[in-house]
Amino acid sequence: MARPTLAILRIDPFLLWLVATVGAASLWPARGQAAGWIDILADIAIALLFFLHGAKLSRAAILQGAGNWRLHLLVFASTYLLFPAVGIAMTSLMRGWADPVLMSGLLYLTLLPSTVQSSIAFTAMAGGNVAAALCSASLSNLIGILLTPLLVTLTLNVEGHGGTATIHSVQNIALQLLVPFVAGHFLRPYIGGFIDRRKGLLMPVDRGAILLVVYSAFSAAVAGGIWTQVGVGDLMLLLGLSALVLAIVMSVNMGVARLAGLARQDAIVLLFCGSKKSLVSGVPMAGALFPPAHVGLLILPLMIFHQLQLLICAALAGRFARQASVLISTPAPPLPRSEADIHRAADAIGLPIPAACMPGVVANMALLDHHAGLLLDRNEGAAP
Repeated sequence: MARPTLAILRIDPFLLWLVATVGAASLWPARGQAAGWIDILADIAIALLFFLHGAKLSRAAILQGAGNWRLHLLVFASTYLLFPAVGIAMTSLMRGWADPVLMSGLLYLTLLPSTVQSSIAFTAMAGGNVAAALCSASLSNLIGILLTPLLVTLTLNVEGHGGTATIHSVQNIALQLLVPFVAGHFLRPYIGGFIDRRKGLLMPVDRGAILLVVYSAFSAAVAGGIWTQVGVGDLMLLLGLSALVLAIVMSVNMGVARLAGLARQDAIVLLFCGSKKSLVSGVPMAGALFPPAHVGLLILPLMIFHQLQLLICAALAGRFARQASVLISTPAPPLPRSEADIHRAADAIGLPIPAACMPGVVANMALLDHHAGLLLDRNEGAAP
């Protein structure tokens, strides 16, 4: 029983790479012409990443998951209404108690779209509706390219220019993220087979792009004196607040799923897609939305939240998977077939059965038992 726990608590290697990248930027920050080349490489890597995401997205999968509009609305409400409300409330309560730039970063992470890869992976692991998760997460990212900058304008001061800065930022974000994504998706008929055969290609591009952008952002932040502003106490505070944000959102989503009467598979989609925030989208968006000297501080809460959400969701997905295996392996109680069994079942619930009706009840129960067996066999045969 200890092995699953150890696997869940094992540190994600990508976290170590992030820490190493921050350390490298702190010791050897890119300056001058080198910083310019790093920025160009990061932009190219991010554009390539979203191009591959678009090429990987199957149109058949979109059509399969698009019909569950009620679920998509709930995921959208969690991502762009619940999260920002929690972020605004929390940063308002912390005003005067914590670094305002870090609190702006905490609020910024609540305005971002959901993740794609991890949302789908955890949904599949937990036995949820994978097609709906794919559709919800992808839609969240596409909408977020336009909606996140608008939410930032409403809640944060972007370079002191308000709407003008936002229009320019939306153009930059659309050019860097949306255009490559759409281009990749429309080229899928020609390159989709190649991408599908090399599914492992996306992860190194994904993580390499993030590490490049983080290095660039923290190089500028180090030049601005980030480590004279952030201490161990600030990091622990961010960890605690991130955990609280995640706990509130997950608890609300679980309650909403029960109130809405969602099926188990759809409730899992709402829990995982509605509680994630995208590091892949958030880092380049921050570079387009905020001054370079502030980007390192502003994405620090997002980096902490990203690792925390992976840890918690991995534990929950494993738990749901174990619950599903127990449900599948538990045999259904047999239906009463004989007159004696039917009498006992009827007496247990206070249902009188006249003697004249008993032959018909026995025949109907036998027919019902036969059809139930056929249905169960078919369902078991279709299960993955």
